[in-house]
Amino acid sequence: MRKNVLLGFSGGIDSTAAARYLAEQGHAVTLLTLDTVGEEGLETRIRQAAGRLNLPFRIENVREVFREEIVRYFTGSYLRGETPAPCTRCNPRVKWKTLYDIARREHYDHIATGHYFRVRCENGKYFVRTAADPAKDQSYYLWGLSQEYLRIALTPMGERIKKAVTASLPSALRSRESMGVCFLQGLSYSEFLKTQVPGIVPGEIVDARGKTIGRHDGCAFYTIGQKRGLRTDSGEPVVVTGIDAARNRVTAGCDADLFYRRLTVREFCAADPQRLTDSQTVRVKIRGVGRNPEGYARVRIDGQSLLVELREPAWAPAKGQPVVFYDGDLVVGGGILADCRR
Repeated sequence: MRKNVLLGFSGGIDSTAAARYLAEQGHAVTLLTLDTVGEEGLETRIRQAAGRLNLPFRIENVREVFREEIVRYFTGSYLRGETPAPCTRCNPRVKWKTLYDIARREHYDHIATGHYFRVRCENGKYFVRTAADPAKDQSYYLWGLSQEYLRIALTPMGERIKKAVTASLPSALRSRESMGVCFLQGLSYSEFLKTQVPGIVPGEIVDARGKTIGRHDGCAFYTIGQKRGLRTDSGEPVVVTGIDAARNRVTAGCDADLFYRRLTVREFCAADPQRLTDSQTVRVKIRGVGRNPEGYARVRIDGQSLLVELREPAWAPAKGQPVVFYDGDLVVGGGILADCRR
């Protein structure tokens, strides 16, 4: 049945492919591009991309809310010694919220994006589900999507394999990839922070006993587990094991100091909290790509927090990182790491 679909559209390969698939299925697709940072030439680029698809488009100015919700969160997190994940915040608070609000106001039937994930409904609850392509799965970044969003979401990329998607697109539709943190616009994290927060100053690098072993450029430029850029006289390779933003101090040690079994998670959400706490087969991811803990976890709710005990320790959990809970291929909860203990 033909439905009216509002599709989040960056002009990259994945959102272009999503638009094409939805149109081929007979849906009436309107492309929605978010103007987050005032990109020069955005309207021309999107107009050309929409023209190649022969689909209507619109551009929504969300610069103010993006600056407040994402850019300030990003810089503030690093200044507090935390490690933010801006995409996991942008999805529910800006990107999908804007899609949903416009869709409800203007009577679209569905919303969609180019994300690789699926949705499953069980017992009236909607869950983010991993994508068919494990190499491209983006479920980790979507744990914060509300029931309202998921209820009307279409997932055109959920069953697709990225290599096949790219190969099947006509050359005229193969556009640039949408990669990295969008608002950095080619800058490194540290370069961007310097433009936003002047006055970041150097400080001490200390070992676990508090002995000064080097100097850093400013604790906001470091994250837990980082090896690069540490100038010390320890005589052996070291990694960042702690960040004390209040004292502008970085602690460095060995890799073995980075393993933790107990996590405290704040700002959590779960479609079915009982399933999250009762399941014996919950697994945890603390990063979208890279080293994640093996084995199952036990989760219990403690007021406004989740207390998590891992069967196998997690390597280098960093405050501010998302902690995402999976039961099989379903995301059953997620939140932000507040603390970790051995």
